[in-house]
Order: sequence, then C-alpha cells, then structure tokens
Amino acid sequence: MQQPHQHEETPGGSPRVLVVDDDPTVAEVVAGYLDRAGYVVDRADDGPTALTRAAAHWPDLVVLDLMLPGMDGLEVCRRMRGHGPVPVIMLTARGDEDDRVLGLEVGADDYVTKPFSPRELVLRVESVLRRSRPAVPGHRLGAAGLTVDPAARRATKNGTELALTLREFDLLSFFLRHPGRAFGREDLMREVWGWDFGDLSTVTVHVRRLRGKVEDDPARPRLIQTVWGVGYRFDATGMTGEEAGS
Repeated sequence: MQQPHQHEETPGGSPRVLVVDDDPTVAEVVAGYLDRAGYVVDRADDGPTALTRAAAHWPDLVVLDLMLPGMDGLEVCRRMRGHGPVPVIMLTARGDEDDRVLGLEVGADDYVTKPFSPRELVLRVESVLRRSRPAVPGHRLGAAGLTVDPAARRATKNGTELALTLREFDLLSFFLRHPGRAFGREDLMREVWGWDFGDLSTVTVHVRRLRGKVEDDPARPRLIQTVWGVGYRFDATGMTGEEAGS
C-alpha cells in the first residue's frame, strides 16, 4: 500500500481545497467563495492536471466535477484514493441517481448537483472537513472482532487494518457506540453526517460499502443488519435473526 501524502502547511494553517471543474465560470465562483471563507484554493480543469496538482500540494479536500475531459471524476477519485485518504465532494450536472451513487461508490464523501448554491457548497466543505479532523482522544471501541481508535482514525478487523473512507469510519464508530439499537436512515444522516437534510441514498450506499469491508459475507450481513421498516442495527454478537431467535 502506498504511503499517504503529507499535508503541506499553508499560511495561517488554512485548509487547502483543490477545485476540479472544466467550466471556468463554475470553478471561478466556487474558488472565490472558498477563498473568502478562508481556504487556500488550488484549481485544475481536467483529470490529469488534478492528479498533478494533488501530488505537488496534497489537499485537505477535493471539490471534483464528475464530467471532465481526458479522465472523468470517478477515475480521478479512484486514483487519489490510491495515494492516500482525502475527503471528496463530487459535483454533477446530472440528476440521475445512478451517477450520484457511482460517486459515492468510489468513495466520495458527499455530492452536490448542479446548479447549486455556492454558499451551500461552502457549508458542505466545512461539514466534511470538520468530520475529518482528528477526534478528541477517547476510548477505543470494539466488538465482534472490530476495533476503532477514534483519535488515530484507525479501524481493524481481527487485527487487520481496514481501508475506510471518512464517512465509513464515522458510520462504523457510531454503530460500535450504539450496539443493539435500530436507527433510521434519517437518524444516521443527522448523527453521522451532521445534516438535517440530504439524499438518504447516501446512507444506503455507505452502509453497503461498510458491509463489504466488515462482514465475512456481505450478501448475508451478520453485524450490520437491516431492520425492515426502520433502518439498520449493529449486532455485536454477529448472529443472524434466525440464530438469535433459536
């Protein structure tokens, strides 16, 4: 596994945001709003340039357009993830849910559909960055072979480190803090994402991705169970409903 890039200190310690969009008007507006909000902003108008800029100055967050010349945003996201963890907010001009889900599937932490409010985007950036900061040192969490160290943002399964995205880590931590309780997708959106609004398919996709990393058989989940008509429940015993009732 490649080592993550080290963040380069910016003047005043401001977070660095890489804005990747081939529409110069959109890029200029987004960069302007982020600059006024106190961020250091880098820009790129295509995929290869984005990867080059990221390698030169590793960002704290990437605002990434889905449709780019030369290399689409999905591939850019995959390649960046191969070099180290970085929060990503995907921009898409499409209203098709499949495109939004694809962005989440490759590890985007959030998405915004064009046209969008630049102020809303800045709020989303602030929310994602706030969640990505190291946690206040606290107790490690563990159950069913899973352990989470909130301060180090490190998770393991049976001693093997898990490659979790920002939101997957937060979701697993939340489940471990509340074993045996059922939560609706609205509850998880509010408690894990910190939003009172948003597309609930975001939660569905992240649960599916997390199951793929923590379950022995993601097709028959034993830990993160679906509670029909409610949402999801973390079962620390790892038993199926049939086993629990037998």
